[in-house]
Amino acid sequence: MSDVDRAPGLNPNVPSSARIYDYMLGGKDNYDIDREIAHRMLAIAPDTKTLAWFIRQFLVKAVRLAADAGVRQFIDLGAGIPTSPNVHETAREIEPSASVVYIDNDPIVHAHCDALLAHSPGVTALKADIRQPDDIIDRLKTGSHIDFNEPVALLIIGVLHYVMDDEDPYGIVAKFRDVLAPGSYLAITHGSNDTHPDFINQSHDDTNNSPSQVKYRSREETAAFFDGFDLIDPGVAPAQEWLDDDLPATRLVIYGGLGRKAG
Repeated sequence: MSDVDRAPGLNPNVPSSARIYDYMLGGKDNYDIDREIAHRMLAIAPDTKTLAWFIRQFLVKAVRLAADAGVRQFIDLGAGIPTSPNVHETAREIEPSASVVYIDNDPIVHAHCDALLAHSPGVTALKADIRQPDDIIDRLKTGSHIDFNEPVALLIIGVLHYVMDDEDPYGIVAKFRDVLAPGSYLAITHGSNDTHPDFINQSHDDTNNSPSQVKYRSREETAAFFDGFDLIDPGVAPAQEWLDDDLPATRLVIYGGLGRKAG
């Protein structure tokens, strides 16, 4: 069965951020339109494939830090096409009983997650849009997927820069923050306006008025998502700085940040 058959509503002629990222990580679940945009990005910033791996390793580190702190519930909001190591694989290396919910609005992502997780008890995939936080929270509660009385790690990796200002990205994060128990963690990566201007201009040309349209934000704007959380060092910083002081800067700058909700 084709991806289109498995994922009704999929339009292979419209770029998808999840599929572009999949291509950057060496995956095969992408289409010509995604590869064309990726190639234009790489023509300006050839190190973007390397940055994709930095971002993935930031996610892994955030999951490990939360699991080491005793967190046993993980919400991957905007999960993207599954790539190993996944959140549940990483968390269960530390806490075998960890439960994980993968959430994405892309039909092909949901199809892949369903196939991957069919035989993984305690791991769930939901098709939902981050722009509807009340719906997501209600479904997590009524489906008994997450116990919000216990700490949760909320992972929003490479998603919020696709939420435009008029869609209230800060309000969305606040909705989740308000239901999280003390001791919960929030991990975010976000496109920075310190990115090379040629890259920003090209990405705007390629994705304007598509679901992959990007809003680059400053370090201060990104830090504002952590209102109500105590930032963990090195705070909001390029993703590679979370991994090693000696990793190179990249033309596309993606901030990473991790915070803990105080009691």
